[in-house]
Amino acid sequence: MDTAATFDRILVVATRQIGDVLLTTPLVRAARRRWPRARIEVLGFQGTLGMLAGNPDVDATIELPARLGWRGGIAAFRRLWRRYDLALITDVGDRAHALGWVAARQRSGIVAPDESGTPWKRRLLDHAVIAAGDRGIVHTVVEKHALLAPWLDASNPVPPVTAPAAVPLPPELASVLRPGAVVVHAPSMWSYKQWPIEHYADLVRGLIAQGRQVVLTGSSSARDQECIAPLRAMGTAPDLVDTSGQLGFGQIVTLLRQAALYVGPDTSVSHLAAATGVPVVALFGPSNPMRWAPWPAVTEQPINWVQSGGTQGNGNVTVLQARLPCVPCGRAGCEDHRASRADCLPLITPDRVLAEVDRLAPRPSAPA
Repeated sequence: MDTAATFDRILVVATRQIGDVLLTTPLVRAARRRWPRARIEVLGFQGTLGMLAGNPDVDATIELPARLGWRGGIAAFRRLWRRYDLALITDVGDRAHALGWVAARQRSGIVAPDESGTPWKRRLLDHAVIAAGDRGIVHTVVEKHALLAPWLDASNPVPPVTAPAAVPLPPELASVLRPGAVVVHAPSMWSYKQWPIEHYADLVRGLIAQGRQVVLTGSSSARDQECIAPLRAMGTAPDLVDTSGQLGFGQIVTLLRQAALYVGPDTSVSHLAAATGVPVVALFGPSNPMRWAPWPAVTEQPINWVQSGGTQGNGNVTVLQARLPCVPCGRAGCEDHRASRADCLPLITPDRVLAEVDRLAPRPSAPA
């Protein structure tokens, strides 16, 4: 392998969820710095690439259906065949590696250590990064950055996560926002990451009692709306403002940059909040912070998460966990499936979160 190689066309294969796409942006930034004149494109599934809107390091995005089928596969093959000099494959999945092989003459990819299909993937790669797994000690941002190891000096720091370009808020929302607002994101995609809604209700009630404005975020999906509906009863505008289903990612960036603090679970919006620089309180259950803690926007020291710290912080991000010997288990909850319960999450009490908010964000002054 030519470690001094110059690549003119680079494809980043990011075929996972929205949050995973956002966490590829340090890799993309590092590739841009290494090859400033290259054309860099990102391939992902439809509906997942919105986090890259306005990203100055991305020249184009390619969206593919999550289910290609035979016809879609043949069309993708024809569209991608050897268009690129280098493919950076950020997902261990079979399809991601097949697409990378089709697209580029040289390939650097992440492979699972114990997966039965790994040998054929390794044979297709010029450089392989072994995935640490959910109980591992390497953060996913660092792992993705390691795809460039053959071409970077070992001392090169990992760049920050790049948030989407900010977009103005709707005028009716901008007019009611107060300085010092706290953004609360209640919904989680999976049950095993869901902090109890009754805890969120107590949190929202407590924040309003402290004189803080609370802004709720979430999507228009049925699950998100089910989570948010009970919280709407905790107050009225302008003390409580529900923006769920109304904002794009660029508008959420604007909202977060105006806020005093953000509270949310292990989800894509928490990663987005961390990237904006707002103080973040992230509520973690089974997930391993060493792998999945939101990546801080600014830090004066190396980012050093531990698997179980109770309360730990780096830069603008604070992670709260229950103090149990099994935390984090790195599994999909206690029953290890997406609809599983996670007994650790209810043990993070609303009072504990309120105390952390008080520590990180002074209460607003009472009106004269």
